[in-house]
Amino acid sequence: MIKPDAVGRRLVGECIRRFEQRGFKLAGLKLQVLTREQAERHYGEHQGKPFYAPLLAFITSGPTVQMIWEGADVIAQARRMIGATNAFEAENGTIRGDWALSNRYNLVHASDAPDTAEREIALYFDVNELVDYSMPDEHWLQ
Repeated sequence: MIKPDAVGRRLVGECIRRFEQRGFKLAGLKLQVLTREQAERHYGEHQGKPFYAPLLAFITSGPTVQMIWEGADVIAQARRMIGATNAFEAENGTIRGDWALSNRYNLVHASDAPDTAEREIALYFDVNELVDYSMPDEHWLQ
């Protein structure tokens, strides 16, 4: 997910470009302002923590871009590309290391495991919104 701070700073194309250049295939894409209910379902594991209310306020404050990327080891690779949650700890060359300005406003979210990805995909996409297609370079990227 590209968060409201990245959308507001016009970094959507740059974020997508990095995933494409890595060789991942885009299978779903959606721009939307999350409802409070969506945000609560997405971040439910953080309920009761001190940062929960500000997180919900932030993630519902503007447009987000939900994406589904496919590719070899995509979850682990995506998390490496994104960088540490805390922007001050993220390495240069990662999305957060290059552009994020704080721990809270850290530009992007990525699922941390296959079961989390399935749950999060179901929050934002219907099956008929996913596109299955072949890329001409797939045989090089496996």
